[in-house]
Amino acid sequence: MSKRLLWLFFLLLMVLAACSSQDEQVQIESNDGADVTENTSQEEGEGTEQNQDEASAGYNVFPLTGKRTDKPVNQRVIAVMVNNHSSARPQTGLTKADVVYEVLAEGSITRFLALFHSEQPDVIGPVRSAREYYVKLAQSHEALFVYHGAATHIENQMNGWIDHLNGTYYDNNGTLFQRVNFRSPPHNSYLQWDGIEDTATSKGISTRMNHDSLPFLNEEDVKAIKGDSAATVRITYSSTPQEIVEYQFNEGTGQYTRWNDGVQTVDYETNEPMLLENVFIVEANHKVIDGAGRRAVDLESGGNGYLIQQGQVQEVQWRNKEGRIVPYQDGEPTGFVPGKTWVNIVPENPGINQSVSISAQ
Repeated sequence: MSKRLLWLFFLLLMVLAACSSQDEQVQIESNDGADVTENTSQEEGEGTEQNQDEASAGYNVFPLTGKRTDKPVNQRVIAVMVNNHSSARPQTGLTKADVVYEVLAEGSITRFLALFHSEQPDVIGPVRSAREYYVKLAQSHEALFVYHGAATHIENQMNGWIDHLNGTYYDNNGTLFQRVNFRSPPHNSYLQWDGIEDTATSKGISTRMNHDSLPFLNEEDVKAIKGDSAATVRITYSSTPQEIVEYQFNEGTGQYTRWNDGVQTVDYETNEPMLLENVFIVEANHKVIDGAGRRAVDLESGGNGYLIQQGQVQEVQWRNKEGRIVPYQDGEPTGFVPGKTWVNIVPENPGINQSVSISAQ
């Protein structure tokens, strides 16, 4: 009798399991409107968006380089005004920047807005004063803007507009800024990275933020890049006095090195060269607005540009998208190769075709 009851018990369990499976199948079909049984291999196979997400599980992506990492990426972008006067070269910490914007400041001399996120150098500099268009570029990345000095009207504009730390108030305090003895003022003020957190916190400024990513190409798109050969790229900001920027492509690494007036851009402390995956050159209207040669630069209207990657150049248009300068091609947005990017903004007059030369050697 006990054996018969045991057999009936197992039979009942099998019937209930079969009914449960059918109910689940019907429920899934009613929710999705499709036959899940037929699509199982597609959903679990390779190449679907779901599996691409699963393959990336446990990884984060740095928003300014597109590189994967197993580290948190919620630190805030730090935007630093870096001096590019000949007396300030070579700079310190600049090779660690994810993105650098290079724009004319006064006369023929350019100045850098360097964005730091994926790497944090101990020291950055020399640091110089702000200009309105650099502030706009920093604000477009929701960065904490660090500089040394600004005109009163620019300082007033920044209040309530962008989080900022002005080195004038921390000059040579040894915590945030330190004057070095191997260079003369105003080319000797250096930002101390370890001082950013405490100084920002004391002013109620957060150094944590989740940033939107720049547009990046995937691996297949990188391989499909097509354009004219661009082994050497030269930008002439001025002939008299000479202010020439040059990029040279290394086919072995797939990166560009940068040169300023015939001297390679390297780190002062380590002699590490600047290595870039992207060179983005755009033309914009420049207007001199005072007797000191200060300028207003139009970062809103868009215009012509060159996007230089993988030893090739593509003619593109640039647009202002939510404050950021991004490349478009044939009316569609395009992206950067994952890695570091240098953005050169050149005057609309004489224009990109006159100030930029590109060769295959």
